[in-house]
Amino acid sequence: MTTFLHHNLDNAVADEARGCVLAIGNFDGVHRGHQAVLETALDVAQKAKTKAYAISFEPHPRTLFKPESPVFRLTPENMKARVLQAFGLDGLLTLPFTRDLAATSADDFVDHFLLEKAGASHVVSGFNFMFGKDRVGTPEFLRAKGEARNMGVTIVEAHEDENCEAISSSRIRRCLGAGDVVETAGLLGYRWCVSGEVIKGQQLGRTLGYPTANLALPESCHLAHGIYAVRLRTEDGILRNGVASYGRRPTFDNGEALLETFIFDYSGDLYGQNIEVSLFAYLRGEEKFDSAEALVAQMDKDTSEARAVLAGVQPLSELDLYLNFSNLQVG
Repeated sequence: MTTFLHHNLDNAVADEARGCVLAIGNFDGVHRGHQAVLETALDVAQKAKTKAYAISFEPHPRTLFKPESPVFRLTPENMKARVLQAFGLDGLLTLPFTRDLAATSADDFVDHFLLEKAGASHVVSGFNFMFGKDRVGTPEFLRAKGEARNMGVTIVEAHEDENCEAISSSRIRRCLGAGDVVETAGLLGYRWCVSGEVIKGQQLGRTLGYPTANLALPESCHLAHGIYAVRLRTEDGILRNGVASYGRRPTFDNGEALLETFIFDYSGDLYGQNIEVSLFAYLRGEEKFDSAEALVAQMDKDTSEARAVLAGVQPLSELDLYLNFSNLQVG
């Protein structure tokens, strides 16, 4: 895979990006609707024999204006960059979203950021992307501005699923809140994934014969508490099957929510590693058991069910194949 440019657009982009095609949007989730925009950008770039980049914003604009209720991020910046690279883009240009940026006029946004800093020759956006102070930067504005500045503009229409329903990040968040990771995967075109550094918990799983790799997900994460069939990728790039619990461990302490993953047929130490966990199926909700023995008996059943589920899964797309099937090691 070619070198991926991950650049903060506070500064001018390197000369290698001049004349690029830019796909612009928040791209939270990089779902199938976003992928239609990205695919268009890749097609335009290929015909023009130039590079294709995505330009996005951090933090999510809604989080800036309502910090008391931050957005449930489907793909934080690093994960977004990984998915974009796997999709075939040459880079991600990240623009810090501040109140000053929000107050920038649509005219200045195009001139200063898209043309001067990013050096775009062509911009691709979704039908509902709006920018600039008071959201003046509509698709019609962008087309007119592009014509005046000799910059190509392509607007991509809404992308619907097989039931003719619009695909959106908000819809995916609702699915995850209900534990429906199968529909989530259908809307994304790949299995949803979280990432982070493995932390030490109370090591309760180890005492039960189920040692786990634990992740503390952001408080804004509204994933349904419960048990999931998963795949975990370690820092060495190896992917392994497992079963994970997301919740507060009501049988023991009802404490901070953690994603606790038991990896099948594995005995290594993952503390301090940055890992990825992809969710393939929701097995059941979180429960409180009368005893540790009853919990272990259920965990045995969960493990058997997760093994069966994962033994039969197939990639949903080339992107899913790369993210969730490559370098799979089964014990």
